[in-house]
Amino acid sequence: MGKKFQGIFPALTTPFEGEDIAVPRFRENIAKFNQLGLAGFVILGSTGECVLVSDAEAERLVRAARETAAPEKMVIVGTGQESTKLTISFTNRMAAVGAEAALVRAPSYYKAKMTRDVLRSHFLAVADGARIPIILYNVPANTGLTIDAELVCELAAHPNVAGLKDSSGLMAYFGSIVSHIPEDFSCLVGSGFSILPALVMGGSGAILAVANAAPELCLDIYSLFKEGKVEEASKRQLSLIPLNKAVMETYGIAALKYAMDVRGYYGGPVRRPLLPLAETAKPEIEALVKALQ
Repeated sequence: MGKKFQGIFPALTTPFEGEDIAVPRFRENIAKFNQLGLAGFVILGSTGECVLVSDAEAERLVRAARETAAPEKMVIVGTGQESTKLTISFTNRMAAVGAEAALVRAPSYYKAKMTRDVLRSHFLAVADGARIPIILYNVPANTGLTIDAELVCELAAHPNVAGLKDSSGLMAYFGSIVSHIPEDFSCLVGSGFSILPALVMGGSGAILAVANAAPELCLDIYSLFKEGKVEEASKRQLSLIPLNKAVMETYGIAALKYAMDVRGYYGGPVRRPLLPLAETAKPEIEALVKALQ
C-alpha cells in the first residue's frame, strides 16, 4: 500500500466577516485552489484559528469544504480536543459531514501530566474510536508538548494512524521518524521553511499555512523535487523564506490573511482576541508577495 497523504496541502484559513464565519468566502477560496495541483485541504488547523471556532461553525466549514472541493482533493480536519472522549466524538462528527482524515494534536491544558504513557493511551484510543484515519499533529509551539519520535514510530504501527504532521521545525526529529516508520505511513512537514529538506529526507509532502498565499511556489518546490531538479527546487525554497518568515513568525495569521487579500483570495480579518495587522506592516507584506510574482 502506498502513502495515502502526498503532495502539498494548504492549511486553510477560516474567513470571517466581522465576528461571523464567512462560508461563501470559504467556498470561493476553495474553488480557486481547485484549479491548482494541490493534494487537498486541511480545515481547522492552527492556521484556521481552530480554537476560536465553535463546533457548529466547524461543521458548517467542513460540510462546505467537502461540497466545494474537487472530488480528487482530500479534506483533512483538525479534531484535537482536550479529552479523549471529546476528540473521538468530534472526529466522528466531522467525518459525518465530509472529513476524510483527522489531524489530531496532543491535549495540552494539563501538559505536566501528558507523559509518554498518557499520550500513547490517548492516541491509541482515538485511533480505535475514529471512523477515519488520523494524522498525528506535533505542534510544540502551540501545545508546549512534543510527541516524542519513538512514540510516533510506535503509534505508526496502528492501522488507523496514517501519518504525522510535524510543525516542530526540527529536521533531526523529522529524520529520526522517517527512517523508522512503515512504508505506508505519511510524514508531512508543517513548516514552509523546510519543504525541500523534508522531501530529501523521505517526507511525503507538506501541510502549509503559507500555501494559502503562495500555493504555486509551494507546488513548484514539490514538483521540481519529484522531477529530480533539486537545484531548481532549492532556489524556489529559498525564495519562499522571506514571506514565510513574515506571515508565520513576525506577524502571524493576520499577515497571512492580508497576503491572501493581496493575491486575490479572501483573507479578511482574524477573530478576537487576535488583532488585525498593523497598517504599517501592510507595505512589507505587499512587497514580499509582489517579489514572488
